[in-house]
Order: sequence, then C-alpha cells, then structure tokens
Amino acid sequence: MPSLLILLTTLVFAAAQDVQIQPVSYEQGGIQFEGRLVLPKNAKHLLPAIALMPDWMGMTSQADAYALRVAKWGYAVFIVDLYGKGAQPKSAKEAGKLAGDLKEDVLLLRQRAIAALAALNRQKGVDTSREASMGFCFGGLAALELARSGAWLKGTVSIHGNLVTPFPRDAKNIHGKVLVLQGAEDPYATQAEALNFMDEARVAEIDWQVMFYGGAVHAFTNPLAGTDPKQGVAYDEKADRRAFALMKDFFAETL
Repeated sequence: MPSLLILLTTLVFAAAQDVQIQPVSYEQGGIQFEGRLVLPKNAKHLLPAIALMPDWMGMTSQADAYALRVAKWGYAVFIVDLYGKGAQPKSAKEAGKLAGDLKEDVLLLRQRAIAALAALNRQKGVDTSREASMGFCFGGLAALELARSGAWLKGTVSIHGNLVTPFPRDAKNIHGKVLVLQGAEDPYATQAEALNFMDEARVAEIDWQVMFYGGAVHAFTNPLAGTDPKQGVAYDEKADRRAFALMKDFFAETL
C-alpha cells in the first residue's frame, strides 16, 4: 500500500507538472522489478533518456521529485528499481542492509542496472542512441558501476555518490563523459574517495569532471535530509541549485 500511495501522489503531482508517469515491469535473475518512466507530455520526437538510480531508500517520493525535475528539461527519465518489486526498504536500517548487500556484490548491482537500462530501451518514445545515467548517494555508485560495466551511455552523473569500487581498472570500459558532484565536507563520500576516482579516470583516459561544493555534506540535494551539516547529512539549497544547473548543462552537451 505505501508504494501505491507514493505512485498515486506522484501521478497527481506529475499531472500538474506537464509530465506523465508510468510503471515499467522487468525481470533480472528470476526477480521482478518495477521502475517508473517519467516523460514530458505531448513530446513530438524521440526523447533522450536518463536512467536515474535512487538513493538507498529506493523508490521513494524523493526519487520521483528528482525525476520530475529532470524530465522537465525535455528528457525521458527512468527511475530504476534496484531492490525488487515489493522489496523497498521501510527504514534506514533495512535500506542499509539492502544497499550494503549490493555494495558487497558489485557484479550483481551491475546486472540489475544493466537490466534496468535494457527495460528503458524497450520503451516507446525513447531515443536509445542518446542515453545517460545519474544517481544519488548509493545510486551514484550504481550509476558509475553501470558505466564501468561498458554500457553504451553518452554520460554518467554521480551526485554525493559513493565512489569506491573493487574494480577500478574497469573505468577503461566507460563510454561517454562523467560528472561527479560532491559535498566538500561529506564524511560518507570523502574527498579521498574522489581523489582516488580522479586517478582511476586519468589512467582510463576518460572525459571526466569532479566538482566540490564548499560547506556541503552528504545528501545536499535532498530536502528531507535535515538542515544541520554537523550531522554529516543535510540539505544545502545553494549546492543543490548549483548542482542541478551544472547537470542541466552537462546533459545538454552530452545528449
């Protein structure tokens, strides 16, 4: 029932935002998944598409809000289900377990992200020659692992994402450009991780950018994260606005 309530709420909001939203079912490894495709209404041409990897809480209203925000730029945005239909976490403790298991099994995480991209490719109205991926927090890790798997993406964006991978040499498989947006004071996705990623990208000779936002901590684009940076997790309106402006330019350039 909670997931149905979220979808109904999103549908009402989407109607007011001149976009439409539809559930998309797909399967991987014998598990059923259900993502959500957000499209601008009355599109006259095939739309470039973005696979959006949510944070560790999965298919939430915040993931919907991110997707609606990006879809209004003229993209088809697919909110990816990384946990499975009916398996969304109900608490941070559950989210930590689910996300932690996938962090321990990065190859499985990649398989689920690849299956989601394949599901996106099957949707009407999507230009499969112009696709990108983006992700927030744990979803940033998923977006990067999708790129490291060799997926044919024009661009990848990680927003306050986890950057550590057990397969750094797989950066050589990345197609397209990469943009990493980090809070300079983030205790969970640290500058040391970002520096390691930069070395990884240099060795692979990919097209990359890393941006740090001064004073920002983890989850700086999430209004539900609170406002006290001393907690290590907090919303930062200025960093949020600047990050989305840079993403908008990045997608305009890549897609």
